[in-house]
Amino acid sequence: MSGDLISLRMLLVAASPSDQMVWRKGAALASVPIEFDVADTGRAACKALGKGGVDICIIDSRLAAGEMTTVLQAARAIVPSPFVVVSGPGRKARLEGSDGALLKPTSEEDARKLVEICIKMKVPTRVLIVDDSSTIRSIVRKILSASRFAMQCHEAEEGAGALNQLRKGNFGMVFLDYNMPGLNGVETLSEIKRATPNVAVVMMTSKLDDALAARARAAGALAFLKKPFFPADIDAVLGHYYGVSPPPK
Repeated sequence: MSGDLISLRMLLVAASPSDQMVWRKGAALASVPIEFDVADTGRAACKALGKGGVDICIIDSRLAAGEMTTVLQAARAIVPSPFVVVSGPGRKARLEGSDGALLKPTSEEDARKLVEICIKMKVPTRVLIVDDSSTIRSIVRKILSASRFAMQCHEAEEGAGALNQLRKGNFGMVFLDYNMPGLNGVETLSEIKRATPNVAVVMMTSKLDDALAARARAAGALAFLKKPFFPADIDAVLGHYYGVSPPPK
């Protein structure tokens, strides 16, 4: 999953000493080395962010809302900006403008899984857009390129070409049209899952009926997008793929 990634620097903000220990132990178990730093206050977090080099900033929801916003602004002032997520119980983990929310871990294994989500968000995901319409491919590419997640987009005009690319490349996701010449979407989906079972497939269709939905789910579709769709629709799908709740709007 990590590709050429050597290490990541993670900054944890305002967590209690016990929560810090849980996060630290989870980070030590991650699939890539994590340089783990802690800031007890918003001011200390801003100072750490200002030095640069932070890849992921996790803000505990116990930090006051105004301080959260200040930390987020400090993170956004950096180029490239680190991912900023809020960790807390349920809906308390909310910060407008952040990259999402994660539930607070209760064990080092929980923390390890959450750190892996952060790693997955930071490493560019190779995405294949499969549609016989160049216009639709261009629209999806533009939306993905503008996403808060790192994406490397590739294209295919039909199912057979998509399968050839998938066999040769290390792809994470496919955005797949249903109505295509040759293999249709469900047939292509079935072949994708047979040849590359770990690839997540999002079905795109102009008409989503119960029968098609049932067939696609049975074949392993992650989600559906009904045309026309919008950036918020794709963002919701990507949040589901990465395992992070979307930020409030």
